[in-house]
Amino acid sequence: MAVAVRQIKMAIPNKGRLSERAVELLQKSGIDLGEEWGRKLYVTVKEQDMEIMFIRAQDIPAFIAAGAIDIGITGEDLVAESGYKIKKLMDLEFGYCRLSVAAPESSGIKNIDDIKSGSRIATSFPNLTNEFFRSKGKDVSVIEVSGAAEIMPYLGVSDLIVDLVASGSTLRMNRLAEVAKIMDSQAAVYTSNASMERFDMEISDLVASIRSVIDAEGRKYLMADVPKDKLETVEKLFPGIGGPTVLEIAGNDKMVAVHVVISTKDVYKAVNTLKRLGAKGILSLSIDRLVE
Repeated sequence: MAVAVRQIKMAIPNKGRLSERAVELLQKSGIDLGEEWGRKLYVTVKEQDMEIMFIRAQDIPAFIAAGAIDIGITGEDLVAESGYKIKKLMDLEFGYCRLSVAAPESSGIKNIDDIKSGSRIATSFPNLTNEFFRSKGKDVSVIEVSGAAEIMPYLGVSDLIVDLVASGSTLRMNRLAEVAKIMDSQAAVYTSNASMERFDMEISDLVASIRSVIDAEGRKYLMADVPKDKLETVEKLFPGIGGPTVLEIAGNDKMVAVHVVISTKDVYKAVNTLKRLGAKGILSLSIDRLVE
């Protein structure tokens, strides 16, 4: 009797600040989620031995640690809060924020030294909050809330809060000010040692695919027909990845076709520079994936 091979299981946030970008990265990586993925708890990826599960971001670390999920995308802050020792494979360069202590602007609290022992701290990150204040020698009372920590000082529930901060605009709207940073955070890919042992190749391929999407973003593929006598100058100006690709043009012994990958921010300058060098047929194309 044949033994069924378990599919690799991946979890991504089902909603919130990390969900949309996580889905975008998978789709650009060639992971087909189907047309109705937004209404499902999980999807089986077509023609690949993979299932994608849509789970609360804060639950993903526990599922990876338990072996129910092999690989997942979630925030560094949530992994740190969970306390599970799981393996980070790569940063995803989105979902940037910081976990910070904030106090009412009218409190007079400017830094950690101003916080009195016995102060009440409202937060949805009780473990990190307790650990931080213990490290500072502060005996505080941590009040766990599930959300909207910013309103707790106004309601008299707490004296301060610990919450995620991106731009800081929400704090300012609620007349709160940051007084200390506990940690920086961003979205990342995580797995477990057990899953890596079992699905090393599959997980490595998936991570490489996501990496290629991130590397391609912010890059452009630039093509131009360049006079041969300007080729050396072009090669110095546009080194690309291991140097530009140079191709002969049929029926034209005075020009060559140059292909190169450049940063999107450099396109304007590059096109004008090529024009001044006598280049023709200049094209700039988007890149879906880039494997360096």
